[in-house]
Formats: sequence, structure tokens, C-alpha cells
Amino acid sequence: MQRKFWLGAAVLAAVPAITLQAQPRPAAFVVPRGLPPLVWPKDNPYTPAKADLGRLLYFDKRISGDGTLACATCHDPKKGFTDQAPVSTGIRGQKGGVSAPTVINRAYGMLQFWDGRAGSLEAQAIGPMANPIEMGSTHPVVIESLRKIPGYRARFKQVFGTGDFTLDHVAMAIATFERTVLSGNAPYDKYKLGNKAAMNASQIRGMDVFFNKAKCDQCHEGASFTLNSFHNLGVGQNKANPDQGRYGVTKNPADFGAFKTPTLREIEHTFPYMHDGSLKTLEEVVDYYDKGGIPNKNLDERIKKLNLTAQDKADLVAFMKALSGTGWQQLTEPKEFPQ
Repeated sequence: MQRKFWLGAAVLAAVPAITLQAQPRPAAFVVPRGLPPLVWPKDNPYTPAKADLGRLLYFDKRISGDGTLACATCHDPKKGFTDQAPVSTGIRGQKGGVSAPTVINRAYGMLQFWDGRAGSLEAQAIGPMANPIEMGSTHPVVIESLRKIPGYRARFKQVFGTGDFTLDHVAMAIATFERTVLSGNAPYDKYKLGNKAAMNASQIRGMDVFFNKAKCDQCHEGASFTLNSFHNLGVGQNKANPDQGRYGVTKNPADFGAFKTPTLREIEHTFPYMHDGSLKTLEEVVDYYDKGGIPNKNLDERIKKLNLTAQDKADLVAFMKALSGTGWQQLTEPKEFPQ
């Protein structure tokens, strides 16, 4: 039986609904060129102190059941905020059923996880803590452990006005940090802004393949190159017990085998690819799409044979590498944690 990371209804209920409103961009936080302004939750607006607190929690292994895992274990900034593994490894060496998606530019999407079961970054942030396969703790234990650390009590009091912080506060802090994990100002952005030397000839040809011949932007659209919607590409659907994907959340038969379209920002660093990590390289990904995916009853109608030439494929890969930019590389592990 395939195991996959989950987030139960009780966990989702623990986080209040987030109401969004546009916030003035804080002077201390700048969105990289090529990206739209961030929309911060009305109930969880940005402050530098909150983002700093979230960064500490994101990297702190003390929130796991045995002190060996942090959020950054599976979403490592050194690896494009993934773990570069087909499936993630949780507490006591247990394996999940899906590849860890990148945190990069998740601020621009509401539904989180491959199947969209979390409605916000706040809801997503606390799920792995209580997952027996991932961090293997419980929410009460996490809060009790953190409250025993004077340094954290002081920081939560500074940010939220109370040292008797709750799970909601932890979720808000981590989500605030994660919303600062952005990638923009890539060669593609510079090219679009008028620097025609920012991309080489192969990347320019690949851009034409992407938008015109292969029409990749039907799903990989917008500044983050994703519609944040769900599609059945046929990946894994030829297995005896295929992953249900979005169907596991909606129970809509049309969603069986559908998974969220990931961002293509920093795609060269977030291998392996697809929800199950089954494709190791971008070249394999392009070949998969070129052949028209794996037939099944729910295969997205946009997945068809592309008949790309070898040059088309090479150029398309080159273009995707032109989507690697800046904004996230400085987000490194803290040298020390609250005591």
C-alpha cells in the first residue's frame, strides 16, 4: 500500500480562515523583478520580526518528535527548497509517497500540497509536525516544547504580544517566512524588461517552443509559470494502485490522478520531477510530454503528442533554465537558535 503524507481535517480546522487583502510592500522586504506584489493575509500581515521568527522555526529540528527533522529537512534552501529526492524521508527513516514540492513562490498560490488539501500556507506549515511519517510529533507536544524555551517565549511575545503562544501563532510565523521565499529577476525577466542579451539564442528559441509550439503556458502560466490548478498528466496512472491525487480531497471522479501544476521558477534545481519524482532530468520531462503522457480515462485534454525535434527539445530545456533567478539564495539556516 502506498504511503503518502497527509493532513487531516482536524489539523486543517486548527488554523482559522485567512482573509486576504493587499498590503503596502514593507520597506524591509522587496519582491524580485518579474514578480507581482505579494498579497499578505489580513490576519497575518508581514513584519520583519515575524519572518525572522518563522525562519528560526522553519530550521529548528526541535519541533519534530525526536529532534532530527525540521521543515528545512525536506525543503532545503541548498536544494532549491526541496530535498532533491524522489520521495521524502521522514522520522525513523520512513518514506513518504510523494516528492517534496519547492517552497519557492508558494506565496502566489492558495492551495498547498500536490493534492491541494491545505487551503493556505498557514494550514500547510503545521501538517508535517503531527504526521507520523514526517516529523512524528503532536501539536500539543510541539507547543509545550517551544514554550519551555525562554528565547522563543520572548520572540513570540515581541511578535504576537504573548509568550503563551498557540499553534496558530507558530503557523503564522512559519507561513510568513515561507512567503518571503521567492525567485524572480531571472534571465527571462531581464529579457522581457528589454535586455535582449539576457538570454542566449537557444533560450530565445526555447521560449518560442514553450509559448507557441508546445503551448506549455496552457498550464504553466503567469509570473510563477503555474496556474496553481490540477491536471492529470498520466504520471503513475499505469501502476496497479495509482495515487488518487486531487480525488482524495474532492471525491470528484474527474479529479482522479490530477496533481497541482508546480512553478517552473528554479526548475533546474528542484529535481527529480513530477509528484512522484519519477523523472530525473528536464530532458526526461520534455520527452514525457512529447510522447503525450500515459493514456488513462482522466488524461488532460491538453496532453497530446508534440512532435518536437531534437533541437526543439534542447532549446526548451535551455529556456527553462533561464527561469532561474534570485531572491531566495540568501535564506540560509540560522547559526544559532533560541535557548
